[in-house]
Amino acid sequence: MKLLSIVTALVAAGSAAAFAPSNMAARTSVSTSMAASEELYIDEDRRFLMNLILVGSAAVTVGAIGIPYIAFFVPPGSGSGAGGSPAKDALGNDIFAQAYLESKSANDRSLAQGLKGDATYLIVKEDKTLETYGLNAVCTHLGCVVPWSGANNKFMCPCHGSQYAPNGAVVRGPAPLPLALAHCDTAEDGKIIFSPWTEPDFRTGEKGWWN
Repeated sequence: MKLLSIVTALVAAGSAAAFAPSNMAARTSVSTSMAASEELYIDEDRRFLMNLILVGSAAVTVGAIGIPYIAFFVPPGSGSGAGGSPAKDALGNDIFAQAYLESKSANDRSLAQGLKGDATYLIVKEDKTLETYGLNAVCTHLGCVVPWSGANNKFMCPCHGSQYAPNGAVVRGPAPLPLALAHCDTAEDGKIIFSPWTEPDFRTGEKGWWN
């Protein structure tokens, strides 16, 4: 009986020893799997964050480059002076309508700084009010600035002899096109405002060549 008890105890111990490594391996496998899953979860979060940073940086870069490029091709508003530019004198000061008209005579045509800095004629009508349009002073032949001749009542280019009517229409070549138009309005604060003329040219009935 004592021998049988010893044998039984040895068999039980051996069985316990045989199963112990298997349990440890299983636990190790489970732990490894959990660690791998946790590491994968952390990597996914980091990857998502990096993607957000990358996309955000690309959007800012594209916006900084693209928005000004697109805005260049979108014309400002016209008609009421909204989106226009203040007329400026030779010193770069804004021109105010009341003071300007008080200093000019009827039918005066004097230069001011207009859209994009181009020399542009302000026109004083017979009743001493401003004409609703200004005339770009750049000759459509070769780009000379065309002076106004009050004695001849027309614009006369000294470079190649082109002549324009008081409203800028061509009366003598070689200039092929009339002087460009710009809207001329008075803002609420009294400043004279130039804005793009996008309507048909009233002198030709066609789309303005400058648009």
